[in-house]
Amino acid sequence: MWDWIEKAAELRSSGIPFVIATVVETKGSVPRGAGAKIIVTRDAFFGTVGGGQLEARVIEDAHAAMARAEDARVPYPLCFKTGQCCGGSVEVLFEVLGLGPELYIFGAGHVGQALARTLHGTPFAVHLVDARPEWLNHPELPKAVHRHGGDWRAFLAAARWSRMQTYAVVMTHEHSLDEEIVAELVVQPARYLGLIGSDTKWQRFVQRLRARGLEQDLIDRVVCPVGAPSGGKAPQEIAINLAADLLNRHYQS
Repeated sequence: MWDWIEKAAELRSSGIPFVIATVVETKGSVPRGAGAKIIVTRDAFFGTVGGGQLEARVIEDAHAAMARAEDARVPYPLCFKTGQCCGGSVEVLFEVLGLGPELYIFGAGHVGQALARTLHGTPFAVHLVDARPEWLNHPELPKAVHRHGGDWRAFLAAARWSRMQTYAVVMTHEHSLDEEIVAELVVQPARYLGLIGSDTKWQRFVQRLRARGLEQDLIDRVVCPVGAPSGGKAPQEIAINLAADLLNRHYQS
């Protein structure tokens, strides 16, 4: 038995979506018994459910399950169609993992930390992006939070973007950095793009983004201020208001 639990944990911690395909029922002569597993990502697979055309079809069906974001249970008769003449059959359970909503928080300051803590235990996978290690590695952050140091552009290039599952909010320690990040984010496919700040800050940003040559329809994608307009200004209060808004948007899908 290979350590599929360790591999699954490694993929989850890396934020890589994957499918666990498990043989759950067998009849007659089969290449692998019940419990055999293969883990399939978009670009690789680990383990085996018997090799040959059967395994090729299982990998193909795993990719299809990932594209639908739905679990499935599929029977496979081991006959001419699968290129195997064992005469038996197997049934495989496909479980899709790591495809829930993801929130990218640019800025691990007081509000970013509070938002990460508030969303802990919800469907959101939370990613904190900040070049300051003393903030990124704060001891009060939940272990499940994904932390990304270094250049934010490197994270941007490697991140998963989806019009339905990706949410991003910008709240760094510098307005100029906020502007740089927002200018890059507005062209990415995402369900939500928020910017912390006041109405006055946003009006200035609108002028600067226009000066960069960005079209108004892209600028209009940005939500600023974030959270409830009548909410409090303490970091935890902002985080609670914003978390409620994000969860409401997610469950409206």
